[in-house]
Amino acid sequence: MEAANPLCSTPAMARVFAPETHVAQMLAFEAALARAEAAVGLIPAEAARAIAAACRVERFDVPALYGEAVAAGTLAIPLVRALTERVPPAARGYVHWGATSQDAIDTALVLQMRDGLALLRADLLAVGAACAALAEQHRRTLMPGRTLLQQALPIPFGLKAARWLAMVARQVARLDALAERVLVVQCGGAVGTLAALCAAGLRVAERVAAELGLAVPDLPWHAERDRIAEVAAGLGVIAGAMAKIAGDLVLLAQTEVGEAAEGAAPGKGGSSAMPQKRNPVDATFALAAARRAIGQVPVILGAMAQEHERAAGGWQAEWAALPDLFLATAAAVDRTRSALAGLEVDAARMRANLELGGGAIMAEALTMALAPRLGPSEAHRLVGRAAARARETGTTLRDVALADAEIRAVLSAEEVERALDPAAYLGSSEAFIDRALADFRAVQAASA
Repeated sequence: MEAANPLCSTPAMARVFAPETHVAQMLAFEAALARAEAAVGLIPAEAARAIAAACRVERFDVPALYGEAVAAGTLAIPLVRALTERVPPAARGYVHWGATSQDAIDTALVLQMRDGLALLRADLLAVGAACAALAEQHRRTLMPGRTLLQQALPIPFGLKAARWLAMVARQVARLDALAERVLVVQCGGAVGTLAALCAAGLRVAERVAAELGLAVPDLPWHAERDRIAEVAAGLGVIAGAMAKIAGDLVLLAQTEVGEAAEGAAPGKGGSSAMPQKRNPVDATFALAAARRAIGQVPVILGAMAQEHERAAGGWQAEWAALPDLFLATAAAVDRTRSALAGLEVDAARMRANLELGGGAIMAEALTMALAPRLGPSEAHRLVGRAAARARETGTTLRDVALADAEIRAVLSAEEVERALDPAAYLGSSEAFIDRALADFRAVQAASA
């Protein structure tokens, strides 16, 4: 097996979508098909045993099969031929009995997706655990909340981590719902009628599904690719969620911000030219992987337009796009996990940045303290004037407010001080953090 680029995925996901694995899953389908057909009396039990015994991937030259598939147009053709050669003559006529190439290829793909979704779920739980630890630890670590990349209002860093956490928990729930809908067998024969299996077709499909641990769909779905498209869309959303977290981490690590940094490790984050650099390597690669993943989604959605009972191009486009999507999504999730796992949070720098504007970040809080007595428009005018004066004079909003006769006519010095205290203007942050933690713990408990 050709080694996967470690920058582009994870070893575990690379194994799931390796050529050898796809062939092994196709052979699993062929063995299950033979056993199911023997169980309903369509083929001799001896033939089924012989076929199943031959369905061992190590007995096949996988690169040679893929080479032959180029001319054949499908991997199933050379594989079925090679499998037939490996069973006793008496059983050869029963190999792949009543099935079509797409039955074997699609079912193998579903089996790979099942393993891939399980890997993503486990890695997402690890991302969530890292977010949960940050949310709990930094409930009262104050930092600037930013809108349009400008400081807006104070927030606890724990709330930012809690929002990441809630998003991750939703992705786990999405995967669980997705798996229930899409992990179905493909067993329809040449045009989705199972005509070659006569009256036993439905029973065979049910037995194949049971043996492989898959659900039975309402109908064969050779040219109806909504399930595959749903997987693609779901993975695209997961990749986008990781990009959100990784993007925040990259911005927090900027020199001018300096509020968080990835954990240091030998050889990590350096520069070939600038010895002072400490780059956010994991978050950067998470962003790159997310973009690669999202780029595959429109390919798969576009491939839904499939002709009649078997596609000419759309189905084939999935063969590369879907594995690439899983590989890239796995990399995005894994690199996000790595970025969060050893995250170094600089609480002092967060607080210092909160004070950069001379306390102007608390302008809304001062406005809200004045508004019940002056009305919102007049309160907004007074505080806007005070903030402008603080900027012009290079002083603080606190000093200007305490010296402003119109403001002091309404608020005492103690009330001004209280209004300008960032720790007193966090709203429902604690409750939101608690909700995110509780929801994630419920997801964790469901996984136990």
